[in-house]
Amino acid sequence: MSKQIIVVGGLPESLLNFRGDLLSAFKARGFKVTAMSGLASDSIKLQLAAKGIKHIDIPIRRNGLNPVSDLLLFWRFYKTFKKNKPKAVIAYTIKPVIWGGLATRLAGVPFYGLVTGLGFAFQGEGFKRKLLTFVVTKLYSSALKVCRAVVFQNKDNRDVFIERNIVSSEKCHVVNGSGVNISSFQYKAIPDGEMAFLCVARLLKEKGLREYAAAATLVKKKYPQVSFKLVGPEDPSPDGISIEEVRTWSSIDYMGETKDVRPFIEQCHVYVLPSYHEGLPRSTLEAMATGRPVLTTDAVGCRETVETGINGFKVGVSNVTELTERMTWFIENPEKLNEMGKASRNMVEQKFDVNKVNDSILKIMELKS
Repeated sequence: MSKQIIVVGGLPESLLNFRGDLLSAFKARGFKVTAMSGLASDSIKLQLAAKGIKHIDIPIRRNGLNPVSDLLLFWRFYKTFKKNKPKAVIAYTIKPVIWGGLATRLAGVPFYGLVTGLGFAFQGEGFKRKLLTFVVTKLYSSALKVCRAVVFQNKDNRDVFIERNIVSSEKCHVVNGSGVNISSFQYKAIPDGEMAFLCVARLLKEKGLREYAAAATLVKKKYPQVSFKLVGPEDPSPDGISIEEVRTWSSIDYMGETKDVRPFIEQCHVYVLPSYHEGLPRSTLEAMATGRPVLTTDAVGCRETVETGINGFKVGVSNVTELTERMTWFIENPEKLNEMGKASRNMVEQKFDVNKVNDSILKIMELKS
């Protein structure tokens, strides 16, 4: 085996935004690091090259199960792993974990899966959803059969995998999300001016965006001066919400997508994520690191980010009434914002510092003494 680590993801942007610090941690320990993802822009490849990391494009289609395209993806993984014989492969998001894991079995390479959330395949009812869940469960089980370890971002997701017999409990580990770089996201005091709520999310139904818009409409009837901002890109998922629909939400200021969320977070007073489920939301951690109170749901992955009444509040999933009530509470209790924002920052420093999270992953992979 070479002294090489291969990190596999779906979106090329995520290699920098979510795994950049982990890639650097591998490099700092003397490993040659190769990153694989969907087609990356020249800019992303240059940024990775500046870190000393080689990038390999893979033919991945994020959504749907297409036997031909998935077989091509599997074959690309197998050829790369067989040729390079890395010390380890670590993959995150569903298709890289499944097809990357299966390829490592055939290539005889150590494999680690990073489950960042259950996603569309494990949510919802109806025949098609249940059939998808069944197929994905079988694929996960086969892919993780000989893995060294599976890393989860919350206990609920871990328990689902164990209960469904996808992976044995002794192989399961839980870390505090992807972590957040507390040097890049520094504490900023709550700004002056009219109250502004912010949500940063891909345009997906299951991010709770329609509930966010509905609650904003109700709040603005009483407090018309309050603003509600939304930042995030469209998503091709079957669960996606079109920009055209978002622009019909008169109560929401849609700001488009951005490569740097910090200015938007710094200008808001309260961060809102009414999601139905998460692994552990990076956007919330970034807002907490900046010193913002959080209003989220008591859902898998979201509940870990809030200590009720200390740094924010949790409401029921899809509960517009509770969401409206808590938004109103923040508007009527502005003197609490700085105190709660400081509690958010302290929580991040104690639990969600990316260096602590990455140290945990390196120990799980037995790459750190």
